[in-house]
Amino acid sequence: MRTGERKRTAALIPAAGSGTRLGLGPKAFVNVAGRSLLSRSVAALAPYVNEVIVALPEGLELPPGLPARAVVGGDTRQESVRRLLEATDADTVLVHDAARPFLPEHVLLALLEAVPETGAATVALPVADTLVRQSAAGDWGELTPREGLWAVQTPQGFDRAALLDAHRQAARDGFAATDDAGLLARLGVRVRLVPGDARLFKVTTPGDLALAQALARTLDEA
Repeated sequence: MRTGERKRTAALIPAAGSGTRLGLGPKAFVNVAGRSLLSRSVAALAPYVNEVIVALPEGLELPPGLPARAVVGGDTRQESVRRLLEATDADTVLVHDAARPFLPEHVLLALLEAVPETGAATVALPVADTLVRQSAAGDWGELTPREGLWAVQTPQGFDRAALLDAHRQAARDGFAATDDAGLLARLGVRVRLVPGDARLFKVTTPGDLALAQALARTLDEA
């Protein structure tokens, strides 16, 4: 990249999952108050990045008019993200779950500001609930202090080259992580924590979907 050239940013959305817990087909296409989860996530990201790329199940296409392009996803989320990384030449990437459709602008802007500091940052919330480890009998076991614990959300932002290297290293090692920040953290990269928002919950269960329907109607009418 030439000196002084503005860095390019891509938003990557791994949306190739089947959504089995909801039982409504591919989760990204589930309707929430008249718009799909994917459509809402793309709309939140598109104004702040140079391109949006979505990993979809083989045989599916993006809805007409969505400001994004698609690649075929892999068998796992990790494989889908690697394919998304290989589909762009952007300098910075934001990886976001389609099932987190309510992305506040201030959170996204704070993440974009944090990424250049270390090359890796994630949105997260300090844990507010009491945490307890289940006993062998399924009862209340060991109490886990919540101080210093954060619940990780998305989007997560990275230097693309560093994240791609981490994915390739994980593939060589046979290592699987639940998110992309974990792949870099295992290599010793400092990952900044950016305060998130309770509205960034992940739609996974029917209860989550009911909450999303209610929140979507409130936000759309505002």
